[in-house]
Amino acid sequence: MLPYPALHASHGGTWIADGEGTRAVGRAEAVRLVADTPTIVLNAPVIGQRLGHADLSGLDLLELFAFVRPAVFAVPTPKGLAEALGLPVPSDDREVAAFLRDAVDAMLDLLATDWPEREGAWHAAQSLFRLRWTWGPAVTQRLAKPERAERWLFAKLPEWAEEPPRAAPRTVTLPPDEVASRLTRLTGAGAEQRSGQAAYATAATAAFAPRAMRDTPNLVLAEAGTGIGKTLGYLAPASLWSERADGAVWVSTYTKALQRQLNHETRRLYPDADERKRRVVTRKGRENYLCLLNLEDALQGGFQGRAAILAQLVARWAAYSADGDMVGGDLPGWLPTLFRRNGSTALTDRRGECIYAGCPHYRKCFIERAARASAQASIVVANHALVMVNAARGRESATRPTRYVFDEGHHLFDAADAMFSAALTGAEAIELRRWITGPEGTARGRRRGLAARLSDVASYDEEGGRAITDAVEAARALPSDGWLQRLNEGAPFGPVEALLAAVRGLTYARAAGDEDAGYALETELAEPTPQLVEAAAPAAAALDALLRPLVVLGRRLEAVLADAPDWMDAAARARIEGAIASIGWRTETVAAWLALIARIGGPASADFVDWLAVDRAEGREWDVGLHRHWLDPTRPFADTVLRQAHGALVTSATLTAGGDWDVAEARVGAPHLLSPPQHFAAPSPFDYAGRARVLIVTDVKRGDLPALANAYARLIVAAGGGTLGLFTAIRRLRAVHARVADRLAREGLPLHAQHVDPIDTGTLVDIFRDDPRSSLLGTDALRDGVDVPGESLRLVVMEGVPWPKPSVLHAARRLAGGGSAYDDRIVRARLAQAFGRLIRRADDTGAFVLLSAAMPSRLLSAFPEGTPIARMTLEEAQTAVRTLSSAGPIRHGAEA
Repeated sequence: MLPYPALHASHGGTWIADGEGTRAVGRAEAVRLVADTPTIVLNAPVIGQRLGHADLSGLDLLELFAFVRPAVFAVPTPKGLAEALGLPVPSDDREVAAFLRDAVDAMLDLLATDWPEREGAWHAAQSLFRLRWTWGPAVTQRLAKPERAERWLFAKLPEWAEEPPRAAPRTVTLPPDEVASRLTRLTGAGAEQRSGQAAYATAATAAFAPRAMRDTPNLVLAEAGTGIGKTLGYLAPASLWSERADGAVWVSTYTKALQRQLNHETRRLYPDADERKRRVVTRKGRENYLCLLNLEDALQGGFQGRAAILAQLVARWAAYSADGDMVGGDLPGWLPTLFRRNGSTALTDRRGECIYAGCPHYRKCFIERAARASAQASIVVANHALVMVNAARGRESATRPTRYVFDEGHHLFDAADAMFSAALTGAEAIELRRWITGPEGTARGRRRGLAARLSDVASYDEEGGRAITDAVEAARALPSDGWLQRLNEGAPFGPVEALLAAVRGLTYARAAGDEDAGYALETELAEPTPQLVEAAAPAAAALDALLRPLVVLGRRLEAVLADAPDWMDAAARARIEGAIASIGWRTETVAAWLALIARIGGPASADFVDWLAVDRAEGREWDVGLHRHWLDPTRPFADTVLRQAHGALVTSATLTAGGDWDVAEARVGAPHLLSPPQHFAAPSPFDYAGRARVLIVTDVKRGDLPALANAYARLIVAAGGGTLGLFTAIRRLRAVHARVADRLAREGLPLHAQHVDPIDTGTLVDIFRDDPRSSLLGTDALRDGVDVPGESLRLVVMEGVPWPKPSVLHAARRLAGGGSAYDDRIVRARLAQAFGRLIRRADDTGAFVLLSAAMPSRLLSAFPEGTPIARMTLEEAQTAVRTLSSAGPIRHGAEA
């Protein structure tokens, strides 16, 4: 056993365990101990927050677990770690500190065995020891040097192989009886037959029929209530069509939780792991995957201090990862948070700097492997954003899917809104400058500008070389480092910074809000001041001077490909094709900026909503700029995605959200197609009348934070935990958490909170799911993306009616969409999604509580038909929740 004490801190107290036993200590004593003595902790950022010492560090067990068991899932709590290591779970908080010492022994003992992740560990341990990793001495002492040389990361990763182009899918028609037979196989021969699921599968089959006319897909809108089994319902015809037509079906989601669920459900389709890996591929945007070149740079000195340690642990994970996905894949979501902001985002391709075949790791690239695997797959699990990006930017046109399933289809509007918008801001402009010019001044790093990336092309093609030089020179008119400070000081440099300065001044002058409150400000782009009009012309000229050489360069690169010079092998061709795609994306961006600038002083467009904004967080400005969104973003979605498809199924449990099919059609772009869609609806089979209640609390005054916090605390205690608390404002969430966390801890009820705990959202949900006595507070991401069936979630509490934020964009859409009726549709959809978190299985029971006396009766149609709804006082609601709660006698567990 290591001769170090272990520390555990929760909202209920602080304990230290050493060779003499366990004792309770005060927070100040605990902080002094950690400062003076190497101390074992579990999740140092969380412990530090609870002790009021954000920079607390120690021997973090999670770091040791990430080294010993990379790519292995573990909930980052005492209970979760105990289960992952096969140790007894501590029964209460006092026992946790001693357990931490036992967990250390278990993991260090593992180092003396031939455990599954042994390969590469010795090499990584030596590097981590040199970096002064706190666990370095203990690990290197116990880890013997292997008898044979280890295959480390870059030698261990397999190379992807080039495949011949896949033929276009065959034209097939799916017989209904065969679809029904496939569904029976997926659900299991002895499973109870659900008529709603069978009808759903039959309706979904229409999306896979041969289309009759060009630009006219077979569109099916299907609303299936929770419990219908829609995932298997659409996988039945999708998998059958894929086999018969030899084509890929892209199943697109909005949340990572549903992606994980889909990957689990496809085990029914392909029980054999190797076949499933070949037939089912998960695709995400490039920014989600580990970039091996960025990682190599970090390992070779590009990262320093704690960031370098993170890079080594990520390298350990990458050697065992299934797909290299750093966001929602098998990288523990808690690992980057242990290092706060030290480097995890720099390990992905977030800036679009990929050099494609010019990269020495191109043949092992996780991104390229996923792209090629998806071209040969049967089912591709993607997300709405990636589907739209690929379609809008012409990516992978040779393997463009003809059949889509858009699950969580109620989010298509929001995804299209984000994808097809434009923003000329300081942050966006400086990113473009860096992409073109590369490092400037004393800047270091792997970042390479256009000239470095395309040096061989410049030497071969004289006109292309001049275009690169002109683009680099023109990019110097864009904002550079320190631009925001210069704007604050009234000393902008260059025409684009001058435009942003005018935008900032007009926004502060006209924004309808408290400019001293520290929150974002915005104002519509109307009746611009002379200063803004005067700044527009020079900025437009500067952007035009940048756009022209980029257009020329794109054309010259296409000509170089056509001429196929002697030096161009397959790798060089792939690199230039990648450069063409990247330049095309930037060209479209600059063209959109020019169109936005042209709006200044010009006529408004009926298709777009334009406004000025100063983005701020907690009183600190971080961006300034002009914004443009489509009034109806489903129009470009329909044009770029739906029209090109042969068939699409759009499905959700809340597609109409208590409205009608006209509402659903408008939210997914159906009115912009030549033929109307088919409709299908199946209500949930759950007994909402007997197993759920909606309680509207009438005596919690709006704006009274102490009363709001008191309501949350009393309701959580009444339910015995298992509560999901939803907020519409981060500020109120934090205020409530600060008031009730210690109070609940004294009741043995752990409380976690998004935007408070230094833990990523996915991990927070894992912790919540793992402990039936815990509760979780959060905002929109939890309202839409939480799937926690069973006793871990038996109460949902919303702070009030989730009215949409009164922004410039919302005001324009509200005017076009029917005024208050438009607001009502949004609120009903949000309420339906929030209520949908409560009952996930037929045996779930619980209450949905809305703390709003002003809840309009017209919005109650958001809840499933037959659900009992009652208005009552907080005391009455507390009694009702206690009665309804199905928690029963649950053993008190240790808080995370």
